[in-house]
Amino acid sequence: METGPAIFAGVVFALFGSGLLVWTAARLRQREPVAHGVNPVASAALASLAAVAALAVGAWCFTRI
Repeated sequence: METGPAIFAGVVFALFGSGLLVWTAARLRQREPVAHGVNPVASAALASLAAVAALAVGAWCFTRI
């Protein structure tokens, strides 16, 4: 992978993952639903899993520099 696209993709995935993780934590702290009409535990777990996966992909992109 070339340096420029790897940095761009890494930053995008890292920002998305961290933003989703912070948003999910804020919703859980306020006892608000993460997704309306869905089981609260399942939606929080799925959102957290997606956030961690995005952070992992971002870290992987940074290792390709």
